[in-house]
Amino acid sequence: MKMIYDLIVIGAGPAGIASAYEAHKNGLKHVLLIEKAGENCQTFRTYYKDGKRVDKVYNKIDIPNIGNIPFEDGTKETSLELFNKFCDSGFEMMFSNEVEKIKQNDDILIVHTSKGEFKTKNAVISIGRMGKPNKPSYKLPSKLSKVINFNANDAKENEKILVVGGGNSAAEYAVDLSVKANVTLCYRKSTFTRLNDINLDNVYKAKMTLKMGIDIVEVNEVDNKPEVTYTNGEKEIFDRIIYGIGGSTPVDFLTNCGVEIDDKGVPTFDTNMQSNVKNIFVAGDIASKNGTSIISALNNAKTIADFITKA
Repeated sequence: MKMIYDLIVIGAGPAGIASAYEAHKNGLKHVLLIEKAGENCQTFRTYYKDGKRVDKVYNKIDIPNIGNIPFEDGTKETSLELFNKFCDSGFEMMFSNEVEKIKQNDDILIVHTSKGEFKTKNAVISIGRMGKPNKPSYKLPSKLSKVINFNANDAKENEKILVVGGGNSAAEYAVDLSVKANVTLCYRKSTFTRLNDINLDNVYKAKMTLKMGIDIVEVNEVDNKPEVTYTNGEKEIFDRIIYGIGGSTPVDFLTNCGVEIDDKGVPTFDTNMQSNVKNIFVAGDIASKNGTSIISALNNAKTIADFITKA
């Protein structure tokens, strides 16, 4: 039988590392931390210059640290050293694995990732607020921004829609939309290599056109609609293009997980950081409008771990 984790944490920044560490310290044996990048603490590594100060106080708000990671004022380098240390604390880590969504199945959560599905009793979303969907290498006409999308939220009934991508997100967009629209699913490879069994079956059962082994080289505007040029030289005009080629905004990810958000894009949660979806928690920047302090993130992690282990 496939393992059911006690906790899966999505995002290996300070909030995610602390969530995994605090839960494991509280006695949870099966804890998995998943990060889509190849290393932890990507905000530090990507956006902080060498030697940049990293302080406890954020926006002049100084709060006590209730957690067990002793974060103090320091630099980019000392902060990375500290969080690297706590990554080596007995919980499991998986890098270069993108989480696509979390879905409830009775009392178990199914975490859908680019490397397969994982089951867990609890999940913490700590992905930050800076994520964005992957975009194609060719230029997209800015005039068509309303009908060239990276999710299916704006799709309308009876539209002629091109969905681009070969992963689970693209497949789900195409299958769901095929009920109400004229859908074509375009994937550059000749066979699907990343779909789970359910999505693979649904794609071939759905009423849609499949363009396999064909890529897109150019998108132009014709009469306020996107015209696609394929690698085989064929051209085709659509009402809408939806790209499902990886990555997502934090809001899209939360919505895909069923987590309610307010008009600022902030998820709803209670005093234990639990969202409206039972056993899905939020921690760190994702739980705030404009980002939060590292101490707040560490405190979120401690609050969640204590609640999970006492429940």
